[in-house]
Amino acid sequence: MGNCCSDVAGGRAAVGGSGAAAGNDAVDHFLKSRGMYGSQMELSFSATNLRDRDVLSKSDPILIGYTKGKDGTLAEVFRTEVVLNSLNPTWITKHVITFQFEAVQTLVFHAYDVDTQFHNIDVKMLKLEELQFLGEASCVLSEVVTRPSRSLTLDLLFREDPTMSGNPRHCGQLIVHAEECISSKTTMEMVLRCSDLEHKDLFSKSDPFLLISKIVEVGLPIPVCKTEVLKNDHNPVWKPIYLSIQQVGSKVLKSQLFVDKFSQSSQWTFLDYLAGGWELNFMVAVDFTASNGNPRLPDSLHYLDPSGRLNAYQRAIIEVGEVLKFYDSDNRFPAWGFGARPIDGPVSHCFNLNGSNNHCEVDGIQGIMTAYTSALHNVSLAGPTLFGPVISNAALIASQSPANGGKKYFVLLIITDGVVTDLQETKDAIVKASDLPLSILIVGVGGADFKEMEILDADKGERLESSSGRVASRDIVQFMPFRDVQSGEIAVVQALLAELPTQFLSYMRSRDDIQPNI
Repeated sequence: MGNCCSDVAGGRAAVGGSGAAAGNDAVDHFLKSRGMYGSQMELSFSATNLRDRDVLSKSDPILIGYTKGKDGTLAEVFRTEVVLNSLNPTWITKHVITFQFEAVQTLVFHAYDVDTQFHNIDVKMLKLEELQFLGEASCVLSEVVTRPSRSLTLDLLFREDPTMSGNPRHCGQLIVHAEECISSKTTMEMVLRCSDLEHKDLFSKSDPFLLISKIVEVGLPIPVCKTEVLKNDHNPVWKPIYLSIQQVGSKVLKSQLFVDKFSQSSQWTFLDYLAGGWELNFMVAVDFTASNGNPRLPDSLHYLDPSGRLNAYQRAIIEVGEVLKFYDSDNRFPAWGFGARPIDGPVSHCFNLNGSNNHCEVDGIQGIMTAYTSALHNVSLAGPTLFGPVISNAALIASQSPANGGKKYFVLLIITDGVVTDLQETKDAIVKASDLPLSILIVGVGGADFKEMEILDADKGERLESSSGRVASRDIVQFMPFRDVQSGEIAVVQALLAELPTQFLSYMRSRDDIQPNI
């Protein structure tokens, strides 16, 4: 990390270093000093109708909570106190957890009866094998925070022999309630500037912008905020940026980064809008152009492996869909294909994946997977690769929600193997859609050169401009090459979805009349 110093007279803080490895963490310094590392949720717990395992009195229950990893392993994260003589306990102990929108956070709860002989032992020292098991329940944190009341009731289940199959017994209910910590509603305004930036251009000064990232659990950065590009400037002063509590920043620079202004205010959060009934509606569009290869051959990106091993298209649908499905109550998703020729028809650049002429929606993520498999057997791969019609179709659906007073924000996932042919038409469609409640996620599969996709994603700091000269009102595109995911560099879900809450809030805050109404 770089050296810290303060300019008392100027009321400014600077962090900088001259060595190649020197970190520059002015933003990180401010966030760390205020404990701002994610949206904090406080979970509280109660239960009803627990099993009575005591003879002369009622059970003395304790609740133990775990997080469940992708590999199924459980990691204990909290233990409540023991509530004496109660089959309907309300535990005082709370558990604070960081809500990660881009991750599926599975929680598992085990309830036990603590015999009298162990009542004087610290709960952390209790041996679970010496306690009487009352039942277990599990949920995903997203299921809790998307409830209008932020309360979720779970059935506690008990199986006499865990090694045997069969239906478990219902042994009461567990109620999980979530409250967003007040500090999570804090929004920070910062004015940042740099001095003495390095020369990166041969015949002119650099064109700098500042990219602020948060570090995900695998230790890699994901962009969450970016400034505008300032042309030919080695001492740039950027316009104010706004960071919510969910956002974290750090940046390595061979220069000095100054924080000229820092202020905090309380604003509506992403979770406030969810509590107010807002939903995220998932849509997907799949590339069926001939460059994917013959689906019947193993080297095709659309090859359906008889062993059940998923291809890149299937993986992208599942990994993104499994996160977003919790935010869509009806679980019906529009699904399209593009770049193929349906049976006895011309090439279509936006056809319903389910084969219907009347409706585009399918039931659940499995419905998308089934429609995708069916389409592979009913269309001929063709081309070229056009995004414009699909984006325009999604934008049409998104435009109807505000007009009808709906509380819906739409997320379009485009999965493609090649370079987009209608680049300017795609830019025009994106710029037009930037005023709508819509975000676009693009996953690139295969080994193509995806530089043009990176142009669509404004992570470089410059917003898209249409052919008529109109500039996008906000950044709504996020792009990720799937090969980065396959090489283990970063999780596709985290990379694609990390900016989504920010894009959602940018739309809400651009319209002062939209309140969460919680």
